[in-house]
Amino acid sequence: MLTISQLATYAGVTTRAVRHYHQIGLLPEPGRDHSGYRSYDASAVVRLIRIRTLADAGVPLARVQELLDADAEEFAAGVEEIDKGLRAEARRLQDTRKRLARLAAGEHLALPQSVVGYLDRLRGLGVQERYIELERDAWIMIAAQVPHLVDAVITKKHEALEHPDMRELYRVVNEALDAPPDEARLYEIADILERLMIAAVQAGETGSGYLDDQLVNLMDSSVLESAPGAERLLAILEERGWKGWTRIERVPADRLPAADQSASSLEEC
Repeated sequence: MLTISQLATYAGVTTRAVRHYHQIGLLPEPGRDHSGYRSYDASAVVRLIRIRTLADAGVPLARVQELLDADAEEFAAGVEEIDKGLRAEARRLQDTRKRLARLAAGEHLALPQSVVGYLDRLRGLGVQERYIELERDAWIMIAAQVPHLVDAVITKKHEALEHPDMRELYRVVNEALDAPPDEARLYEIADILERLMIAAVQAGETGSGYLDDQLVNLMDSSVLESAPGAERLLAILEERGWKGWTRIERVPADRLPAADQSASSLEEC
């Protein structure tokens, strides 16, 4: 007959584990010797080894009793069910690890992969991280409002980057980002924006109509607060018949100042 410590040694577990198995009913309580100590026989050793083997294989303790008492067919079915659950849990953990790895990059928080890829492309063009952060924050708001449209919009943004004027716009804005507002540079940016907007109107692409007015105003205010010269640039564009930033629209001729109405009429002739 064996003491609890001898049993634990034979089975390769701790005495604490043996007591725990007693408490949850996996290992029946043995009889006591004349001194009142637990006294175990060979069957207890075999059962404890089986418990340890199942637990080490990943079987939850709540299922160990079921498998210990099962016949061969029930045992095989039970193991298969447990394995299926473990495979699902492994996939879930792998997905969690991938998400955590993406979160470590910062931008993947609240952003789909398509947007992250676009921001990386801007980095490849030499765009400053400060501007990347401004654009990232805008995309976070867009992705929260219209997640089902983001991938399609990003595809259009990639196509737009193939246009020389769009690349030039990023270059000029990148250089002007931290510089004091410079009237000549602001007019250069306005020239590029106007060419891009004229091309977009001619192509029938109206821009950010998928965003509600409140979000557009919020994003515009963010630009005005963060970018030196943005307010003056918007004023220049409005003088030319355009308004807005996130959603640039044509200003109707009857809403332009008289001098600008005349210029607009001449342009149309």
